[in-house]
Amino acid sequence: MKVVGVETVVVGTPWRELTFVELVTDDGLRGVGEARMVNKTSTLLACIEELAQRYVLGMDPFDLERLAWQAQWAEYGRAGEVTQTALAVLDVACHDLMGQATGEPVWRLLGGRFRDRVPAYANGWYQGDRDPEVVAGLASEVVARGYRGLKIDPFGAATAELGHGELALAVDIVAAVRDAVGPATELMVEMHGRFTAATAVRVARALERFGPAWIEEPVPPYNPAGLRQVRAGTWLPLATGERLHVLPEFRELLEGGLVDIVQADLTHFGGFTGLRKLAGWAGAYDLLLAPHNVCGPVGTAANVHLAVATGNYKVLEHFNDFADPWVADLVEGAPQVDPADGCFTLPTGPGLGVRLDREAAARHPRTSVHFNLVEEGWERRDVR
Repeated sequence: MKVVGVETVVVGTPWRELTFVELVTDDGLRGVGEARMVNKTSTLLACIEELAQRYVLGMDPFDLERLAWQAQWAEYGRAGEVTQTALAVLDVACHDLMGQATGEPVWRLLGGRFRDRVPAYANGWYQGDRDPEVVAGLASEVVARGYRGLKIDPFGAATAELGHGELALAVDIVAAVRDAVGPATELMVEMHGRFTAATAVRVARALERFGPAWIEEPVPPYNPAGLRQVRAGTWLPLATGERLHVLPEFRELLEGGLVDIVQADLTHFGGFTGLRKLAGWAGAYDLLLAPHNVCGPVGTAANVHLAVATGNYKVLEHFNDFADPWVADLVEGAPQVDPADGCFTLPTGPGLGVRLDREAAARHPRTSVHFNLVEEGWERRDVR
């Protein structure tokens, strides 16, 4: 089995573009991968084309260690977000082909079943006014759909610092959400790397009484010294890693005890091949994974397969019930959260178990959207 074609499709939404890649083999199989690239879709497409021409066309889709080595070493330049995302969509599509060729779901190729159900938490649900009562009402709807966890960034368009009034509003929002969802629902607080270390500590201490499951990216990803300061200033668990893209970037965090929840994104970390290595390394430090996932149905399906086969997988992020729910129609077999327990069920079909619907994708052309987290009203996720 050899790859003879590489096809890309971009689907546009009001706040994200989803890039799908299909690899076509000489025996007629089609494997699919997906990523959401933040604001640089055209750059990603160019990288996919370059890597495909050099390394993918003619390859055996089982030869994934070689593909990863080529993307990270034979290219010479440092592998970052763009390269690792291109590699990821190709790697995931190859795994889909491997599963189809063997007649097995991908999770069986990753080590077999560790769990039957994959816990999920909701994101993208707080698309209203930054008013405690409004946000609390939206949070109640999340819980009513069966989710046992939800995440929120209550900090508006803040960067670096947070004034007293804005901090008070953020605290009131989190308090209202906690009251609405009760003590048994996990509440994650997203900081999006917005703050200086001193501000992050001040915010974290103000939120400690609500018992969040973690605070996420309290400082920018290039600032492990700041993360060390936050670690010393609060007992809250620290989650980070969505903007780290290769294994060595985690070295200081793991060896320095600066992270509790590892959040690398499967679709920005070289796919299954890269994230499985990180999972093993995190396991050596007794750390759990909660990968960042802002993908549509294919990237989410890939994460479900990884979670099924990974012992130290904690929970999977999910946007698609609240932000652009129509993306489920882009594929056959889209993964769904079971409202009975807030979990994804065990995939059973060969490969990823999803197939891209080209006609459905064509109904949603590119939007070329610029998603700006430091613009007022970003959380509404609409076209501005």
